[in-house]
Amino acid sequence: MTGAAPPRAVAPAPGSRSGAAALSIVSNSTLILLKVVAGTVTGSVALLTEAMHSSFDLIASVVAFVSVRKAVVPADSDHPYGHEKFEDMAAAIEGMLILVGSGVIVFESVRRLIVGGEVHALGFGIAVLAISVVVNLLVSARLRTRARETGSPALEADAAHLRTDAATSAGVLVGLVLVQITGEEWLDPVVALLVAASIVVAGVRILRRSSRVLIDEALPAEELEAIEEEVLGFGPRGVVGFHKLRARRAGARRYVDVHVQFRSGTTLEAAHATSHVLQDAIRRRVAGTDVLIHLEPEDSVVPGTEVPPTRDGGADEPVTGG
Repeated sequence: MTGAAPPRAVAPAPGSRSGAAALSIVSNSTLILLKVVAGTVTGSVALLTEAMHSSFDLIASVVAFVSVRKAVVPADSDHPYGHEKFEDMAAAIEGMLILVGSGVIVFESVRRLIVGGEVHALGFGIAVLAISVVVNLLVSARLRTRARETGSPALEADAAHLRTDAATSAGVLVGLVLVQITGEEWLDPVVALLVAASIVVAGVRILRRSSRVLIDEALPAEELEAIEEEVLGFGPRGVVGFHKLRARRAGARRYVDVHVQFRSGTTLEAAHATSHVLQDAIRRRVAGTDVLIHLEPEDSVVPGTEVPPTRDGGADEPVTGG
């Protein structure tokens, strides 16, 4: 059995993740202040609920900041597989915060519809919301870029959170404009309810995505196929079959283990060396992967999982491992 060595792909510096998360904290703090002032001045429940939504965004950004720093801490005796799942846990927390925020918005909007209220000085509120939309879109784009570069689920969730905030701010902006044009103040809490519905959808999506990783769902089919293709290409090197291919994700890392059978007469030293070459080949195809290979003899090959000894015309034959 061969253990996983450090991957050849160069991982992005931890600072690239924490720096993006810190930017989100600063932007959310500023927007909360602006929205609270604007909501107080205008008396708009939609604006005040937007400030509440941004408060949850701030908490989520702090959670993301802490998680991306914790995720890069090396494995230790208590966490032999590392700390990458802190990011997935952070993403789940963000999803729950989004749902809590939507509940607050619904409560306040229904209360305003029943009790009533006045909105005024709408020009100031509209200006603040326009600024909020632009800032959130810019910061979200930055976070999304970093999330793709680093494979960070926490940054991906934070980016999605901010895109939702931008969309809800745009919805409230439209609502305030309609109130200003028509004078119908009931539109303000109704728009807030529509905003809450969109927030629920975003929160459920984030929770579903993070929960799949937390329960060790298999990697996407295209990544598993890429791993299988690499194993199939090792027929000329003495590999005669493979099975029990398992792969999961934790944070930005992927963990793969597979049983590989070698041709009779292959020495343990030769099989061990070939396994390390195979590990490197898999890492080149699927970046950020720890690979564990269990060595087995030829007589343990499972029918239907054989690896061809040669390549037909230089291409891998379509044999599927179990």
